[in-house]
Amino acid sequence: MRWHIAALYCLLRLTGRLPLRALHGVGAALGWLLWRLPNPLRRKAAQTLSHVTTQIGGKICHGVLKPALIETGKGALELCKIWSGNPLAALELIREVRGGECFDAALASRRGLIVAAPHLGCWELLNFWLCSRTPIAIAYRPPRRPEIEPLLIRARGALAAEQVRAEGAAGVRTLFKRLNAGGVVGILPDQQPKAGEGQFAPFFGTPALTMVLLSRLAQRTGAIVLFAFAERLPKGAGFRIHIRPAPEGIADEDLPTAVAALNRGVEDCVRIAPEQYQWAYKRYSIRPRENSP
Repeated sequence: MRWHIAALYCLLRLTGRLPLRALHGVGAALGWLLWRLPNPLRRKAAQTLSHVTTQIGGKICHGVLKPALIETGKGALELCKIWSGNPLAALELIREVRGGECFDAALASRRGLIVAAPHLGCWELLNFWLCSRTPIAIAYRPPRRPEIEPLLIRARGALAAEQVRAEGAAGVRTLFKRLNAGGVVGILPDQQPKAGEGQFAPFFGTPALTMVLLSRLAQRTGAIVLFAFAERLPKGAGFRIHIRPAPEGIADEDLPTAVAALNRGVEDCVRIAPEQYQWAYKRYSIRPRENSP
């Protein structure tokens, strides 16, 4: 790890000693500035929300921008707490688990389990919760800045998660192997694949390029698919874990049907806490060709 990345990690751990409520307060102020001042995050979030034609939980989408940026600020600062070097202390911030019986039943089936964790709430805390319950292999995409990767691996691996690069045949083979052995695999289902590597399917009413890996894993291994996220509670009160069954059809042999079900699963999660979704992630940056089927 390079010296400046090591220094960043030390600063992160020191900042993580502050109470969660204080970190969320600072993060909310940062998010308010993101909303008030022109910046790339605000622009990207506004562009993404402009494509969302379906109402979210009764709220018109453009009204989500301000609270979403405030939640983005909270999410950035809370990472100092989650990655403070004490994952057991981070786990104490979880106040409730909804749907835990679904998770327990999936583990007991020994069929293999795919946990689809959207960019919603605090997915890094969800990682720790999953690791505390079972051995798990987590698929990840390497960051654009390679020097940051050692920091991410160190922070996310505090509870011995197996971190698998979701690139190339070797990583995919590892995921298949874990599921065929009845293991657990975690995947970010709303990560946009490269052009030509996915299928377009509706996401809140607009076609979005969607990964096919998760559905293919489910098809070929017979693994159960569950959606999960860690909802951020108000006033720094902690987090609530949600575990939800996948929509019917997510493992369909017809890929358009399967990826449409995948996006419906993400939508169902987002409707619970729409402001906590990472709208600044450019889900619609690759558009379908005109007149394509």
